[in-house]
Amino acid sequence: MHGHASPRGRRLAKVSRTPVADNQKGRRICLALQGGGSFGAFTWGVLDRLLEEDDLAIDTVSGAGAGSVNAVVMAAGLIAGGKPEARRCLDRFWKRSSETAPPDFGPAATVFTDMTSRWMSPYQSNPFNHDVLSKLLAKAVDFEALRSRPPFKLLVAATSVTNGTTRIFRETELAREMVLASTCLPMKAHAIEIAGTRYWDGGYSANPPLIPLVEASEASELLVVQIMPTRGHEQPRTAPDIVRRLEQVTFNGVLQREMATLGTMMELSAKAADEPGLGGRLHRLRLHHLSAEDHYPSLNDESTTDLDWRFLLRLRSAGRAAAETWLVGKPRDCVRHDASLRSVG
Repeated sequence: MHGHASPRGRRLAKVSRTPVADNQKGRRICLALQGGGSFGAFTWGVLDRLLEEDDLAIDTVSGAGAGSVNAVVMAAGLIAGGKPEARRCLDRFWKRSSETAPPDFGPAATVFTDMTSRWMSPYQSNPFNHDVLSKLLAKAVDFEALRSRPPFKLLVAATSVTNGTTRIFRETELAREMVLASTCLPMKAHAIEIAGTRYWDGGYSANPPLIPLVEASEASELLVVQIMPTRGHEQPRTAPDIVRRLEQVTFNGVLQREMATLGTMMELSAKAADEPGLGGRLHRLRLHHLSAEDHYPSLNDESTTDLDWRFLLRLRSAGRAAAETWLVGKPRDCVRHDASLRSVG
């Protein structure tokens, strides 16, 4: 298994070429799915719409947090019954997530929970490490089948607690614990230990991985699905608002830094236009971007922990509409470096 450091100053590791399933024909794309808790329902909608396209093949997917969860659930469905079953698997997973969510006792309870998390670690508040997501994944994904018959190449990001670097878990080694590591928020869950190393949410170091994705993929189109809002209140004053804004800045800052690095690499790739390696792929790469806040304007006022079914369905509808716009608008046009990835701060 290969470890990956942050985008700047790292050595790009050799990536195994995993055979893609036989149904991968037609237009091929790779997907980069950002993490962001329940906002991942927007990505659910995007994937639901893309899976309706018979001639659209997914070559490679990278994800962190909720992006990783959506990716593995989709992969499990493709293995079990192709695109129709992948859509059904995503539907079932998000429905069960809503059904198993703790009851919402209103804003006061949210403030209390947030304050408690600041004073008590999950090792104190949840000593037995009860994890609903672990049970949901166990029901939704056959990881043995995923490792042996992956429908696409898959990169799941987690962050090493010890040194803060990104660890990329690949489809041929993937286990449930690795997806849990990718979603592990340190103030809400115990760090996930894998082979003697403990990990937190991949969003802290790669949200989602972009350069390793390009390195692994043979597709010439990359679609980035961003679910964390970039726009925020000018001066948040309440504790929940401050925490929410810090989360947005942290997770989007990671994405923007890697986008900037990728953009620079693409600009420098002109001399490698005809080369078969990474330089040639970078030169041919067409970059696309879907942002949840552009299609759900009030997203900044919502919580990434809200699993109310009506809210999830609204996000799903927004994701489907965004994917539809992308598919029927100018699907084969792109920009070298998408200006809509606004600066955060």
